[in-house]
Amino acid sequence: MTIAIHHVRLIDGTGTVHERATVLVRGSKISAVGPSRTLTIPKGARRVNGRGLTILPGLIDCHVHLCLGGEADVVGTLESEHPSLTLLKSASHAKATLDAGFTTVRDVGARDHSIFALQQAIDSGLLPGPRIVGAGLAICMIGGHARFIGQEVEGTEQVRQAVREQIAAGAGVIKVIASGGVLTPNTSPDTAQMTMEELSAAVDAARQAERKVAAHAHGASGMRNAILAGVRSIEHATLLDEDAGTLMKRYGVYMVPTLSALATTAACRPSCGIPESALEKAKAMTKRHKNSFKSAHQGGISIAMGTDAGTPFNHHGENAQELERMVALGMTPMEAIVASTAAAARLIGIHDSVGTLTRGKEADLVVLQGNPLQRIDVLRDRDKILGVMRGGRFVCGPLSLA
Repeated sequence: MTIAIHHVRLIDGTGTVHERATVLVRGSKISAVGPSRTLTIPKGARRVNGRGLTILPGLIDCHVHLCLGGEADVVGTLESEHPSLTLLKSASHAKATLDAGFTTVRDVGARDHSIFALQQAIDSGLLPGPRIVGAGLAICMIGGHARFIGQEVEGTEQVRQAVREQIAAGAGVIKVIASGGVLTPNTSPDTAQMTMEELSAAVDAARQAERKVAAHAHGASGMRNAILAGVRSIEHATLLDEDAGTLMKRYGVYMVPTLSALATTAACRPSCGIPESALEKAKAMTKRHKNSFKSAHQGGISIAMGTDAGTPFNHHGENAQELERMVALGMTPMEAIVASTAAAARLIGIHDSVGTLTRGKEADLVVLQGNPLQRIDVLRDRDKILGVMRGGRFVCGPLSLA
């Protein structure tokens, strides 16, 4: 069956907008894209009148933790609940993410390898959710940040073994912890973690299996170590300095800013339930995080959208808040959309199949009422999301019932 969405405003993910366009979807693929006045709609096609509507590629969040639920004390919650409950909650979080127009996520740290079971359940159609590119367990030093969703290692051989274990379980990306963090007690965000040799061993082991490495790093020293080790992306890049920024641009390393994570944490009062140490660290870094993002954007560093969804009050399904924050700090709405589509797909390595609305790509798309180029916040208004399509099938929104 062919689906034809015609006379629609098309934001194709490359930075271009086409007015009065038609998109043809056949099976799971986009079969044609072109001006409505010239593109012929096949007989028998299911037609969707797109007048007044906008269509854009399914959005991509490059940094989520489906095992975390946005509670005030996410670490305490995770450690106190049964792993089976965590998996059930993860499935709910995945559905909320899909309903919000995000058809792909990169999960960069899970409680255990059940994230790959969830991935398989979604891919088989058993459960609704986005495409998941998962890291499994984050790899961290003994006593290091993220050990509650990680595998603690010491030395290059243990690092290599940990990488191989994640890949054997199904990992599509490897996550390493190159600095301290906010949520882990007794770790400092501006202090480097894991040695250069360990980080390089992770990159080498991942490369052998054709996987890229994402590095958590708040502080500049951790960023420099990770960049020189050969990682593909720096997650957070909160305390970016000129040297680290220069290295990121030189080596084509992506920044995944996760502005929402610190912002939602720092906005809370002391009585909100967030552990005091985490709240203090978030409040101390928020302004510098914003300045780091501005510097990266102005300096031409590649940026791919990521929220760190699952961290305190940073809820799954509210992922589009990150685009609003990026626009507030200097991106144009189109730049924010590209960072959440084509650029995100390039970072993850799936740009040959998703990220842009072009012929032959997977039919992952969002149909909106309104124009996000004029008001980026329309992406977070559920009443404006009329349809979310993944792999050629409308999976949520009123259009899924048509």
